[in-house]
Amino acid sequence: MNKKSKNTDLLITEIIKGIEEVKGEHITLMDLREIENTVCDYFIICDGTSNTQVSAISASIQKNVGKKLKEKAWHVEGENFAEWILIDYVDVVVHVFQKPTREFYNIEELWGDAKITSFDSATK
Repeated sequence: MNKKSKNTDLLITEIIKGIEEVKGEHITLMDLREIENTVCDYFIICDGTSNTQVSAISASIQKNVGKKLKEKAWHVEGENFAEWILIDYVDVVVHVFQKPTREFYNIEELWGDAKITSFDSATK
């Protein structure tokens, strides 16, 4: 395993922990590495029940990654309305949705060729 993939694996782990700490739901990891012309290697998608929870999930992810890995997001978008917050860590892009917004945009369907791993946070 090269250094980049080890760092990416750690980043994914800490992002998922950040989501789980504030009860984010329907966590999905999409591996985009086999798809041509993608902007990153992975998407992590989850949802919350309100804009308050979506904001809390975003804050938890950024705090957890910053504290554990000393990494800051390259770009964060959507925090004002908290219906869809995008957190860009370059190799990994996190999408934190309110459930109706996630269903509307249906990123999993748009990127249907990606390898998808689901984490059922309800069983943890």
